[in-house]
Amino acid sequence: MATVMDRIQRGTPTFSVEFFPPKNDEGERTLWNTVRSLEPLDPAFVSVTYGAGGSSRDRTVRTTGRIATETTLTAMAHLTAVDASMEDLRHVIGSYAEAGIQNVLAIRGDPPNDKDAEWVPHAAGLQYTEELVHMVRRLGNFCVGVAAFPYMHPRSEDEESDTRFFLQKVKAGAEFAITQMFYDADQFLRMRDRIAAAGCEIPIMPGLMPITNPRAMERGADFSGAALPKVMQERLEPLVDDAAAFREAGIDLCVELSQKMFDEGVGNIHYISMNRHPAVVDVVRRLGVAAG
Repeated sequence: MATVMDRIQRGTPTFSVEFFPPKNDEGERTLWNTVRSLEPLDPAFVSVTYGAGGSSRDRTVRTTGRIATETTLTAMAHLTAVDASMEDLRHVIGSYAEAGIQNVLAIRGDPPNDKDAEWVPHAAGLQYTEELVHMVRRLGNFCVGVAAFPYMHPRSEDEESDTRFFLQKVKAGAEFAITQMFYDADQFLRMRDRIAAAGCEIPIMPGLMPITNPRAMERGADFSGAALPKVMQERLEPLVDDAAAFREAGIDLCVELSQKMFDEGVGNIHYISMNRHPAVVDVVRRLGVAAG
């Protein structure tokens, strides 16, 4: 299986897709319909998250393994330190290795039940993401990525500390980063510039989600940790009672933001799919980055 770095360094713009682990049989059918629909478009890679607070760990391992063994897609596994002992983490890492998975996104994760609560590590677990990165690299031949935060990590005191913490993850062995979801291009570019100014040039991939309905607009703001830019609100809010027009405007905005990222030298964009593919397909086809 190719690594994420192999797949995103092909000389042309690429895209990747993020899935959530299914919660039930119906959710699993929806996910696999999405996986099979996206497979011919040749995304650089696809990833499967953990549920909120690190839940759904077993289902994430199983789903990622199925993608790696039953499809032609390059799979990236998520791994968080939430509520996990060192033994738990070694077991999950071993399961990924047995499934032939070579790519891992290592993130500390949010506290269970309340992402804004104080972080408390497992008594027999890890405290920092850099420790998790080092552990994954030590236990296998993995290509490891980490998270980046255009609006700064919520627990960073300032940009200087935010940059320092990011560099520590890279020093531990991270080869690429994927951002928390955002909609403000300038915030991403400022973050990328300050990290580059500190001497770090690993690929940082934007995490984007097409906004196709008013609920997705609210969810996007919650996931990103920041309100939607005013210009986006002004284009979407007048259309909340017209589902088709709202969806079309949301796709337009995602295409425009994606194109700006590519114009600014970004090589790969990571799309959060919510396990439904039509919006992502519409975006990548209009951008001309999908195969076929």
